[in-house]
Amino acid sequence: MVANNSSPRRFYGRRHGRRLRPGRERLLRELLPQLEIAPGDDWIDPSTLFASAQECWLEVGFGGGEHMVAQADENPNVGFIGCEPFINGIARLLTHVEDRGLQNIRLHADDARSLLDRVVDASIARAFVLFPDPWPKTRHANRRFISPENLTTLARLLRDDGELRVASDEMGYIRWTLHNVRAHGDFEWTAVSARDWRERPPDWLPTRYEGKALAAGRKCVYLRFRRRKRL
Repeated sequence: MVANNSSPRRFYGRRHGRRLRPGRERLLRELLPQLEIAPGDDWIDPSTLFASAQECWLEVGFGGGEHMVAQADENPNVGFIGCEPFINGIARLLTHVEDRGLQNIRLHADDARSLLDRVVDASIARAFVLFPDPWPKTRHANRRFISPENLTTLARLLRDDGELRVASDEMGYIRWTLHNVRAHGDFEWTAVSARDWRERPPDWLPTRYEGKALAAGRKCVYLRFRRRKRL
């Protein structure tokens, strides 16, 4: 069987930012090839990407990598797959990986969908979409990653009772997420009180963007959804 690797629409903006320092350029040349998941049409079993991992977690759009690196450091028995097209963010993450000597991170330096379409069913225990680009203009709303199409992909990848975590400081994106995820039959919202979405759980480590949002006085919302058991 050949995986569906088509990507008719992109969900990110620019690929490059400021010119990188020589040390980060070196990491892109030398370390990224060691961690990058090879492109192609073959199906990927995440468990085969790591020497020893009890389960695998996925982060779509990891930004500068603060959350994924902290999680990987605290959970050495978990394998982490990160997707991020922004080269400067990837370079920042690589500095953390090298400094901490992390062995449980693998990367896809491109649009997440070209990788997710190749990942085998029910192989991910937890997925993160944290502070994604909200694409606030109506004409750009179809670029938002949380969509019926991508939720179907995530539902396929997540194991039964697996968890999808979404965070944002953009209330329009939160309303959009709640509408689309609750309308999707494969997920249930786990919140039982306002505290569940107003306060970040202890094992939900902060991101750099979240810190900026809070410092600017913006409220952040933390949503957790459970993948329903397959019939």
